[in-house]
Amino acid sequence: KQILVLGLDGAGKTSVLHSLATNHVKRSVAPTEGFNAICVNTEESQMEFLEIGGSESLRSYWKMYLPKVLLLIYVVDSADHARLPVAKQLLHQLIQNNSTLPVVVLANKQDLEGAYCITDIHDALALSDIGDERKMFLIGTHVAEDGSEISSSMKDAKELIAQLVLETQ
Repeated sequence: KQILVLGLDGAGKTSVLHSLATNHVKRSVAPTEGFNAICVNTEESQMEFLEIGGSESLRSYWKMYLPKVLLLIYVVDSADHARLPVAKQLLHQLIQNNSTLPVVVLANKQDLEGAYCITDIHDALALSDIGDERKMFLIGTHVAEDGSEISSSMKDAKELIAQLVLETQ
């Protein structure tokens, strides 16, 4: 069982994944053309992440993978105000037919000037409308300087994801 990592192009999915896998920062600027799979080992489990690129041409593949996954990680760029409505629409479409799939929303790029705070992201994505039965989490993250250790928010995200995987298996 995999963990699906989705979000618009440029949200920081690849950088987040690399940080989760290595505990070190490596910023990626090239968009993912297609798929990117990474295994992350923790003391308790082995997690397989599947990232699908966020460009418009790849979004049609997103739904095909949803039925096969334990967890959805949805990455948004907190500073990309103009595209938050698109991110919201896509997220709601993705999960409308799967009321129990746990969702972890990573409000990424919190370190950028003009980034929306967590409450603004919560409202912009209308997360209150997603339903009460689902396990849903919103964490503010950022990928710091290249080579440095990952931020405490990324460590928290990794622990939460590992916990959710254990609970859903």
